[in-house]
Amino acid sequence: MIRVLLVDDQPLIRSGFRALLDLEGDIEVVAEAADGREALVLVRERLPDVALVDIQMPVMDGIEVTRRIATDPALAGVHVVMLTNYGMDEYVFDALRAGAAGFLVKDILPEDFLHAVRVAARGDALLAPAITRKLIDRYVARPAPARAGDGLEELTGREREAVALAAQGLSNDEIADRLVISPSTAKTHINRAMTKLRARDRAQLVVFAYESGLVTPRAF
Repeated sequence: MIRVLLVDDQPLIRSGFRALLDLEGDIEVVAEAADGREALVLVRERLPDVALVDIQMPVMDGIEVTRRIATDPALAGVHVVMLTNYGMDEYVFDALRAGAAGFLVKDILPEDFLHAVRVAARGDALLAPAITRKLIDRYVARPAPARAGDGLEELTGREREAVALAAQGLSNDEIADRLVISPSTAKTHINRAMTKLRARDRAQLVVFAYESGLVTPRAF
């Protein structure tokens, strides 16, 4: 059973998402919160697999909520997915830096929303190629101070190639095709890179790839 926490200051948004989730036999909404501070209390009490968190909220915004969850070892199993009204919200890249596994637009199709929850619960990043490229174009060109070399030397050549392709939004299957390896080998390269770089999830690999200089905006 996938345990979900809904965090949004708009009751109508929460009730809409809950109505969808409650119809699924493998998903359970364990709690709802209307602001960031309440969300942190509930996430520690209920330990959801997925926390769907609005970026802009009163008391404490979604980015700070995400940062506190991502830096708490006791909450390592909680995957935060940010909710935004616009898709290219100015705070999206900050959310990924803070530790979000990805983000969803609130007008997402129901079937895509349910798929996204299941993807997040598996620990995969919600970074479709088209979304990733838009994100790169608008935000990675002006990132936080570069961390060039931080951990990069620990990666093997194949791991660097896999991370660079993941940063372009490619799935494990697509990475496997590009590198002419099996999907399981591609997954192994990504997982080892995450371990070496102490990345919480695949989304943080994307952040690392650009901030370290492994790849550059508009390089593909």
